[in-house]
Amino acid sequence: MAKRKNHFCAEGCPVEAGLELIGGKWKGVILYHLIKTKVLRFGELRKKLPEVTQRMLTKQLRELEKDGVVIRKVFAEVPPRVEYSLSDFGTTLTPVVRALENWGNTNARK
Repeated sequence: MAKRKNHFCAEGCPVEAGLELIGGKWKGVILYHLIKTKVLRFGELRKKLPEVTQRMLTKQLRELEKDGVVIRKVFAEVPPRVEYSLSDFGTTLTPVVRALENWGNTNARK
């Protein structure tokens, strides 16, 4: 697992640490789909996020992998197959993502 940044700071720092981990336009939505579906191939994620570019999706997935949130599994096949899933650490974000989903359902659609 990648080494995560330690946050030794004033009040509010835990919130900053959490937002740093899942911040970014697409990370929360990527996590939502991985929570819902468990394992997704790159192309499947791409279909679920039609407005994201391939470059940006790759960047966001790499950052989540580097932070130990997502596991990337490569299969030695032709054509190559890559699957993404949440790590054990990544699954600890499930209540956070679900809380954001609930808040959005209640407030964002008004």
